[in-house]
Amino acid sequence: MALNVAQKLIKDHLVSGEMIPGKEISLSIDQTLTQDATGTMVMLELEAMEIERAKTEASAQYVDHNVIQEDSKNPDDHLFLESAAKRFGLYFSRPGNGVSHPVHMQRLAVPGRTLLGSDSHTCANGCMGMLAMGAGGIDVAMAIAGEPYYVKMPQIWGVKLTGELPDWVGAKDIILEFLRRHDVKGGVGKIIEYYGPGLEQLSAMDRHVIANMGAELGATATVFPSDGEVKRYLKSQGREDDWHEITADQEATYDIDEEIDLSTLVPMIAKPSSPGNVVPVTEVEGEEIYQSYVGSSANPGYSDFAIAANIVKGQQIASGVSFDINPTSRQMLTDLVENGHIASLLSSGARLHQAGCNGCIGMGQAPASGRNSLRTTPRNFPGRSGTREDSVFLCGPEVAAASALYGKITDPRTLNMNYPHVNEPDQPTVDFRLLEEPLALEDAKKTELHKGPNIASIPYMEPLPDNINVPVLLKVGDNFSTDEILAGGARVLPYRSNLPEISKFAFEILDEDYYNRSMDIREKTGHVIIGGTNYGQGSSREHAALAPRYLGLKVVIVKDFARIHLQNLINFGILPLTFADPRDFDQLEQGDTLELKNVRETIQDSKELTAVVKDKNKEIRVLHALSDRQVDIMLTGGLINWVKDRQQEKA
Repeated sequence: MALNVAQKLIKDHLVSGEMIPGKEISLSIDQTLTQDATGTMVMLELEAMEIERAKTEASAQYVDHNVIQEDSKNPDDHLFLESAAKRFGLYFSRPGNGVSHPVHMQRLAVPGRTLLGSDSHTCANGCMGMLAMGAGGIDVAMAIAGEPYYVKMPQIWGVKLTGELPDWVGAKDIILEFLRRHDVKGGVGKIIEYYGPGLEQLSAMDRHVIANMGAELGATATVFPSDGEVKRYLKSQGREDDWHEITADQEATYDIDEEIDLSTLVPMIAKPSSPGNVVPVTEVEGEEIYQSYVGSSANPGYSDFAIAANIVKGQQIASGVSFDINPTSRQMLTDLVENGHIASLLSSGARLHQAGCNGCIGMGQAPASGRNSLRTTPRNFPGRSGTREDSVFLCGPEVAAASALYGKITDPRTLNMNYPHVNEPDQPTVDFRLLEEPLALEDAKKTELHKGPNIASIPYMEPLPDNINVPVLLKVGDNFSTDEILAGGARVLPYRSNLPEISKFAFEILDEDYYNRSMDIREKTGHVIIGGTNYGQGSSREHAALAPRYLGLKVVIVKDFARIHLQNLINFGILPLTFADPRDFDQLEQGDTLELKNVRETIQDSKELTAVVKDKNKEIRVLHALSDRQVDIMLTGGLINWVKDRQQEKA
């Protein structure tokens, strides 16, 4: 049987289940990726599970999100993560070494491998012919412990690329065009596989740009073949021996077919406040900007910065514009310095920041309120930038640099210059001194975990009750993101390892009183949240499930869920339900009280439950899509309890 690339990767790692779309399968995981916003919880989970050593081929802990050290919280957690990496046998990427996704691509990515990361943009490494997926932290902890990863078999969406990109149109415009066509939930339940003659024009880093923002479509993964370009890239990194070819068989087919003619594309931009709100840049041309920002895992390549540098070279950015340059890896920054591109950027008036996620996650470089920010980042959800009243547009580096020069959104095709074609260095800097290798087992066993005062253990989670009688504490609309459930940024993320403290910020963007109201009834009844479609889209941060659970959230009823957040709810024992009739969403209001009876037996025997709306004399049918394994996890109160029960049974 002829197979496409995604099917080959899945078949090679299939542990259980059948490769039938919608059926649960489990996959062996070769590599894992954790970063500091999510990794502290993963390391605490490994400790709670009493894991001795990582059982993966390679697991890496990166410090790239919380690099601002305004007090001791972040550096204390950095020391904890360093000690945990040594204790559990992980690579450790020090602060300033760069963003996890491009650094992993440079140093550890191997074609044909599976990669699971506690960051939704882990899918970026699909550019290397890997099956790379984002997941909740505890799923990654399980993978580090040698357990398979469970996911519903996706449909494979083949996207044939033809033609050649015009000047002033880049890889970011390809993925923005795909988002324009399909919006932020178009990829749910799918792996997107790119192929065709148009690939020849795209470098490995161009492919990274496209694969990275597959997360914004809600896709399980994005896959590219491992071809001559991937071989060239690995050779440039001194890792040619890690390459082997993986391409689709000649007669391979796809569940869904689509084509993008690259020659027809134009510069694109996503308007506030959704990555799916995409239009040609000409539709918003002329709007004034306060900030133009180049960098992040969504445009991490050498050429992304070099093109911007050549556009502004010898010129001055507009008055009143903050032109922020966020390098994505230390070794790439070295090349940009040596080739004069950083000098060109600084001479134009740009501000240079350390290699890291920085403003992409709201950790610095927040824009002024009521002003437009133009960013090459992957997301523009409300408040993600660190400014609550933000107005963020997403674009490629060509648009960002051209707009910085004029102080308003500018179509780069109108610049009075030739397109600055850039070639990557033939021999780029290869520097892995800040990526520390795992300790030998005997030395690892001697390592003590360094726990600062901001680290709190994960509290015990009660099993699922049989009868649930809870008020509706919040009702939210469609595409409600994890950034809106629990924001990132310099105010919130330093408490990522302190659940009682970080819970105080839950849902504050929507309702500043949510924390107080939930605490009032936390021990008495708990509560339920009602939502629309694509609930929990965006970041994989499990805190967006863990913090509400700590505050007494027992049930979430929505029209449908985003993939990673759904699994996070299950992992922490929050019952995820959907409306049998989506119109019933309109029947519920904040303040209603819902009653579900005989829950434990019902979810084992049936996919349907009845929620009684008390005082309204109404019943609503709700559904669950839990597998038998997920039902067991729910009954115990979450994955940590489930793992402990299994360990006790084995003992």
